[in-house]
Amino acid sequence: MGTQHRSNRRGAAAGHPAFKPVALAATLLLGAALVGPADAAPPVRSAEGPWAKGRVIVMPKPGLSAEKMAKMLHGGKARKIGGSNLHVVELPANASEKAVAALMKHNPHFEFAELDYEVKPAVTPNDPYFGSAWHLPKIGAPTAWDASQGTGVTIAILDSGVDAAHPDLSSKLVPGWNFYDNNSNTADVYGHGTKVAGAAAAATNNGAGVSAVAGQAKIMPIRVTSTSGSGYSSMIANGIIYAADRGVRLANVSFANQPIRTAVVSASQYMKDKGGLVFVSAGNNGIDEGFAPTSAMVPVSATDGSDAKTSWSSFGSYVMLAAPGAGIYSTSNGGGYGAVSGTSFASPVSAGVAALVMAANPKLSSTEVEKILFSTALDLGASGKDSYYGHGRVDAAKAVQAALSTTSSTPPADTQAPSAAIAAPLGSSTVSGLVAVSVNATDNVGVAKVELRVNGSTYATDTSSPFAFSWDTTKLINGSATLEAVAFDAAGNSAKSTPVSVNVSNLTSTPTIDTVAPTVTISNPTDGAKVNGNIDISVSASDNSGASGITTSLYIDGKLVKTATGSSLTYKWNARSASIGTHTISVTAKDKAGNSTIRSVAVVR
Repeated sequence: MGTQHRSNRRGAAAGHPAFKPVALAATLLLGAALVGPADAAPPVRSAEGPWAKGRVIVMPKPGLSAEKMAKMLHGGKARKIGGSNLHVVELPANASEKAVAALMKHNPHFEFAELDYEVKPAVTPNDPYFGSAWHLPKIGAPTAWDASQGTGVTIAILDSGVDAAHPDLSSKLVPGWNFYDNNSNTADVYGHGTKVAGAAAAATNNGAGVSAVAGQAKIMPIRVTSTSGSGYSSMIANGIIYAADRGVRLANVSFANQPIRTAVVSASQYMKDKGGLVFVSAGNNGIDEGFAPTSAMVPVSATDGSDAKTSWSSFGSYVMLAAPGAGIYSTSNGGGYGAVSGTSFASPVSAGVAALVMAANPKLSSTEVEKILFSTALDLGASGKDSYYGHGRVDAAKAVQAALSTTSSTPPADTQAPSAAIAAPLGSSTVSGLVAVSVNATDNVGVAKVELRVNGSTYATDTSSPFAFSWDTTKLINGSATLEAVAFDAAGNSAKSTPVSVNVSNLTSTPTIDTVAPTVTISNPTDGAKVNGNIDISVSASDNSGASGITTSLYIDGKLVKTATGSSLTYKWNARSASIGTHTISVTAKDKAGNSTIRSVAVVR
């Protein structure tokens, strides 16, 4: 006769394991031992389009717990990027990145969700060579050098790596990271990065090679590309945050389309909030790109020796500055030199001028440095800011002079408090589960942060507009709850919103604990059957919680031969190879709660 045993088990296995996000800051980016992010391998291009396969980038709203967020990732797992609130979500195999991103984008508990777009360097056009370093006197660099050469400032170059053996760069490098291969090898694998680094900060007054805008500044090489020169948005965001977390105040990203990559814009704002600036190339398509302006980064168009926008430089209202980008004499991979053209090089020229300004007056904030660059730039084209040149072509001499003349005198005290109002949820409404809370906040200078307070206690803080939160009402008992938003400005002035009272109503019934074990049947062979040759073993199982949670394990004479999930298991057993005598076939069925059943039959060979 067959035997059947049942057991009931409760405990950790009765529910889903708690989700634990891998925090890059904790595991790899902070502390003395610097290692790369937890990516097992560089991503590959998706078959769906120009983005990484199996990846989405998201930013949860303040207040959304890791546990709650894990349930919104459509089976994916999130990794936090440095000290920011950006997360890279690794999706299950065969998931559609585009479909998942679209779903998450409309989830009210995320600030944004976007694809991990492939990025390509702002390709260098084949333009005529204008001669070595014509651009330096054009922007007044020699005059600026009398007061500042960038000493004490580091520029992070996010690109294809940097040639560490180059005579004009070898003494300039500080340790960086390779975010493509996730190691410390930042050698240039494509050649673009070495040219960009040289345009910003090649060694000056060393008796060899070329001069650069900020000859005494240091360079942090951050590789974000493959050997073909292409990388992904997540790598650029990682690199910017990596540099900002280490006190680097300048970063250069010579890739097109960055003003519309939300993850990169967010990372740039992260660096700006820490006192730094991110410079990006405007692109080399020669068209109005139509990108919306952003204050998080400084997009730069390219000019020629006549101070005219080059024909190939992209433009639009998003352009903030212009800089020489045609025939720029710079360093090249392998120790050489040459003329290069493109907004890829206008951008690091501008970053170099920013380094001169920061070195001339280290007390300047990021917004003050930006203001100096904009106000001292040579106004070209239409009067004032325009789509071709932004605020104008950078002027190193005037910018450094302005930095030196900017005193640390105390500005007029800001005594005006911000205003704040809770826009959602509405007063007297009934809420449950996760609730999206939005706050309208304004200030005469700017809102630094908004705190959401629940029943008088601070629940979460948001530091960027639009101010929004994800409130988990399941942490409260049912009944009335009072929400209040407090807005703060940089001067410390604050103001509270009018309190909003809502009714919290969540289901309070205790969830049913599954104590019922699955049923399992061995339909073939039957107990006591005589067997020989190939025998088809057939097993069926069912459970009160559904077949999808069942795991069945088949044993022959105590040896595991197959495991399956669902309601059925089949196995072809060559009984001819078994010894003469009695053999035991048994199967164990286990459900998600850990309840299990064993069914056995004995057969004779």
